[in-house]
Amino acid sequence: MNKRSATVSGIQPLTPQQCRAARAILKWSQVRLAAKCGLSEGTIGSFESGRRIPSPAKLAAIRRGLEAAGVVFIDQKTAVTKSGPPRETISGT
Repeated sequence: MNKRSATVSGIQPLTPQQCRAARAILKWSQVRLAAKCGLSEGTIGSFESGRRIPSPAKLAAIRRGLEAAGVVFIDQKTAVTKSGPPRETISGT
């Protein structure tokens, strides 16, 4: 798998795991996500399976499509709360 960065215009990289999880939260199929993003089902499937990393523009389209549906991505070190600003999380070892 190509390890290139997918940051486009300030949009953070999207991982296959995040994409699958976001689709699961929305109860969307790969076909529905592809339609919402203007991409092919093959692009979504290849990305989620780890066979290919789409172009940064396509990754940005996927992320925008998921965010437009209400998905909020946060980094692994930050938790977002409704009552205040992001705070550091404590991870167990």
